Amino acid sequence: MHLDSGKLTDNFVPENDSSNSSDMSENSDSDDMSTSSSSDSDTDMEINKEPSNLNINVDPSAAGSSSQTITLNEDEEEDETVKAIIRSKELHRSHPPTITLDEFIVDICFHPNEDMIAVANIVGDVMLYKYTNEDTNLVTSMELHLKACRDIEFSHDGKILFSTAKDLCIMLTDVETEKLVRLYENAHEQPVYTMTILGEHTFATGDDDGVVKLWDLRQKDTTPIFSLKKMEDYVSAMITNSENKYLVCASGDGSLTTFNMAAKKLHVQSEEYEEELLCLGLFKSETKILAAGSKGKMYVFNWGEFGLHSDEFPSLTKKALNCMIPITENIVITGGEDGILRATSLFPHRHLGIVGQHNFPIEALDVNGDGSLIASSSHNNDIKFWNVKYLETLNTFEPKKGGKQKQLKHNLPSSKVDNASDFFADL
Repeated sequence: MHLDSGKLTDNFVPENDSSNSSDMSENSDSDDMSTSSSSDSDTDMEINKEPSNLNINVDPSAAGSSSQTITLNEDEEEDETVKAIIRSKELHRSHPPTITLDEFIVDICFHPNEDMIAVANIVGDVMLYKYTNEDTNLVTSMELHLKACRDIEFSHDGKILFSTAKDLCIMLTDVETEKLVRLYENAHEQPVYTMTILGEHTFATGDDDGVVKLWDLRQKDTTPIFSLKKMEDYVSAMITNSENKYLVCASGDGSLTTFNMAAKKLHVQSEEYEEELLCLGLFKSETKILAAGSKGKMYVFNWGEFGLHSDEFPSLTKKALNCMIPITENIVITGGEDGILRATSLFPHRHLGIVGQHNFPIEALDVNGDGSLIASSSHNNDIKFWNVKYLETLNTFEPKKGGKQKQLKHNLPSSKVDNASDFFADL
């Protein structure tokens, strides 16, 4: 509409002054001039009328102006709604796009030094993806195992990829050349469930039968340093601190079992809890261990006091917490059966909000080298990325407004779902 008004302004012809009109009336071609004058007059009337119809700030009593003003206001409201939606979408472009596979994803692991993530699937393949905030590109796909992968880990320098599978093998693969560096055939009598890299030369594995083995790469043969069975069910997770003295293991039998690696013997075993212990994390400068279970509870143990927990956090949903990742010395992100990633402050204990969400249960979770990006995989065969850098400066002492249910549904900046109150506040 403004363009039409502009065009009219460009074609505007000034009115003739009185002196020119007097001269024209004395001209012998009076009939022609009379016709011209009449035409100019009609044009002037149209020009004077048009701006009245186009101006949205005109007096509502002007003919046609009221209806046009209402239409423009409705358009402006629609424009503002669209702009708010666009702004909402733009908030979430600080992370790579989702990766979707054809096969079930068993485990994921970030490269420690590069923008790369390894993905293991149920048919025994491991894929490497490079990522940016704009796209993800498949670098290579390696057919490593004959059966489903169980766990993958990078060495601390990122040069070697460790993988275990249901085929009872442990493989070490050179990341750059993709060549097999070392193979441990029939490493366990039962499939390896979990693995952890301890140091430059050592790593540990735990299997479906509760057997834990410690391995040293400096040994020429493929026999473990020690092998102990002290748990009655699968080893779900293993963790140690920088001293590498104790290896702490969680189990499906509900116990927390700790081995003295130097002495090659059992150190202490906790009481059996009434739920499977599924994942572990280190916090507070390695002075606290957090264990989460199949009923959604979280237990805090003091490092060195592995027999009994010092604190217990009740379950939010009564559903299993399958995986966890420490983000700061005080904040943990958990992923569970309900498909929700939640951030929790440990001291003081407080639910901080929803980091992200999947449509199906979350199977695996990992964090990149600088702690700014996490990735999660679900039973939907997808890997989603979440930028969690804001958690480093999040005020964990400030409670969220509203009741418990409202607090549990509070979405943090990384979530792909907006809080309704935040959305309407932006309009």
